Amino acid sequence: MRIKRKNPSRFSTLPDEPVDLNLLDELLEKYAGKQGSMISLLQGTQEIYGYVPKSAISKISQKANLSESDIFGVVTFYSQFRINPVGKYIIKVCHGTACHVQNAPDITYALMTELNVEDGATTDDRLFTLESVSCLGCCGLAPVITVNEDVHGKLKRSDIPKIIKHYKSLEGI
Repeated sequence: MRIKRKNPSRFSTLPDEPVDLNLLDELLEKYAGKQGSMISLLQGTQEIYGYVPKSAISKISQKANLSESDIFGVVTFYSQFRINPVGKYIIKVCHGTACHVQNAPDITYALMTELNVEDGATTDDRLFTLESVSCLGCCGLAPVITVNEDVHGKLKRSDIPKIIKHYKSLEGI
């Protein structure tokens, strides 16, 4: 499965959900006047909101004297940054060589089916986000997924419903 890059042309169509931009004030003050602080500002922003909201990009642009297009270029270049809200549980499916040959694409498809969500998207209830990644560094457990910090390895397609059920039960669902 090929990992898709974020499309920079989507900037104008990004959802602009209401967020409290005042939460950025302390972060912006910390890096005020410091050269080369864009990535630190974006990492801090994502830590605050769970993603980098469009309105936050605008505020960072104004306060840090950076162009919105430069900020968006960085956000879309580095895979660590998110431009859409994510779920409480982020499921990463390893598609490294060991996992791929152990049928990682089937695990991804099983998760897409179980969650009714596309790869790279978040469920409507914002409980789960599904992501294919290049490697999780757990080759001996192939195929492997992580759910936040929990590692699930040596998976079969039939394991997926049980794993999802476990995380839903933690939410009382």
